[in-house]
Amino acid sequence: MAEVFRAGIGAGIGLAVAGLLLAASVDLKTGLFLIAPFGASAVLIFAVPNSPLAQPWSAIVGNSIAALVGVVACMTVGDPALRVALAVGGSVAAMLLMRAVHPPGGAVAMTAALSPDTVGQLGPWFAFAPVAAGTTILVLAGCIYARATGRHYPMRHAPQSPTPPDVSPVARIGLREEELAAILRNYRQSLNLGTEDLARLIGAAEMQAASHRSGDLTAADIMSRDLVTVGPDTPLGEVANLFRDHGFTSLPVVQEGDKFLGVIFQIHLIRRAREDVFRLDRGFGSAMKRLLDSRLTTPVRAADIMGTAMPRATTGTPVAALLPMMADGICDAVPVLERGRIVGIVTRTDMIAALARRSLSARDN
Repeated sequence: MAEVFRAGIGAGIGLAVAGLLLAASVDLKTGLFLIAPFGASAVLIFAVPNSPLAQPWSAIVGNSIAALVGVVACMTVGDPALRVALAVGGSVAAMLLMRAVHPPGGAVAMTAALSPDTVGQLGPWFAFAPVAAGTTILVLAGCIYARATGRHYPMRHAPQSPTPPDVSPVARIGLREEELAAILRNYRQSLNLGTEDLARLIGAAEMQAASHRSGDLTAADIMSRDLVTVGPDTPLGEVANLFRDHGFTSLPVVQEGDKFLGVIFQIHLIRRAREDVFRLDRGFGSAMKRLLDSRLTTPVRAADIMGTAMPRATTGTPVAALLPMMADGICDAVPVLERGRIVGIVTRTDMIAALARRSLSARDN
């Protein structure tokens, strides 16, 4: 019941704010400053904020493009019934092409088509005020109201490791873009989804299936416990030697008492050297050599390049929850913490080995 009142009050507040702001900026003589479709948009934004149809792009672009189609219909078609049909049909096609499907957009186009005199006075401006401006106000009100009432809007996806900019979802699942496009055409979904959207869905399904195979395994069952760590003041030359000697791809950075501070991945060394290439105007090899030189007066230390914003786990974290953390290739290892102290680390190798053992065990049984 609380959610019912929350949605109803939010929709009322959003429309009241939109009405007040639009009344102060739109010519009231036209009678179009709060249009009926705004009520439908408010239902989506405040009652079902997680719906793809309620997201800012869909709402603002969908309503605006529908308004433009309605204006064009008013300016070109005289017969009212034909004008409404063309306005609504054209707005649906336009929203699909813009990947901005927002059901109230059809009503926006119909409103324009049924008000030829008023829309004729405003012309294309109708799409900007009241439509785009009013929808934007509703979206902003929805964002503020959601935060104030402990909800999330716009929709937030489950946390994941950041996707490398040079690796697309299509490349990660191993299917060609043409194959994905053919699947969409076969199932008549090419207007609703793009190939990257489909690739993300397939990848998510594969990840969910892998999580089922992990069973009741936790981080404590598969983590590496014999850790090699470095302190925050460790020179990068020593860090590089540890990477080379042990074949690690990551090293935890800890303070006295194993208090966890962050992790250094090999990519951190490469990125810092690349930054020095441009900052110091020298070659990559020279920049890397200087970076690892412990004889410098102020050598670069572990704390200067370690990563701190990364996934973390506890000993009781299920392996199924660890899988998405390392799915995209950026995070090679997840530190396992207890009360701020590092007690282990789960690497991608640990994960693969655990899943392989579980799969072989299931097959033998």
